[in-house]
Amino acid sequence: MPDRLAHPTSRYGPEPLVDLQSRAAREKLSASAVRAFFRIVERWKVPDEAARDLLGGVSNGTLYNLRSRPKTLRADELLRISYLIGIFKALHILYSEKLADAWMQRPNTNPIFKGGTPLAYARAGGIPALQTVRRLLDARRGGS
Repeated sequence: MPDRLAHPTSRYGPEPLVDLQSRAAREKLSASAVRAFFRIVERWKVPDEAARDLLGGVSNGTLYNLRSRPKTLRADELLRISYLIGIFKALHILYSEKLADAWMQRPNTNPIFKGGTPLAYARAGGIPALQTVRRLLDARRGGS
């Protein structure tokens, strides 16, 4: 009997990590991330002020320019959008389209939100709050 438990071997390994400090990687990801961001905030009916907060407090001009001519995003902006995409996906797995698109704007009794909306929580808490919302929804859908 072996001393240690061994995991079965698999031909599937983890995807290589993307180096978000690399300008080339950020350039490659930015255009599609910006498109996804604007589609999500449109579906969630997020006002521009809240959209700016979700991106980390960018200016009106920056948000306006992103709509017409996307730039290479910073690593934190890509991370924020990644969390928003995950939240959007989880909501659409869990709920009907109508509820999934309204969920971020609805008051929520979960102790995390203290009766406020998930959108207000995410705006106030930045990346840690986005991560918490994503983890909550992933747990609800049985993910990790």
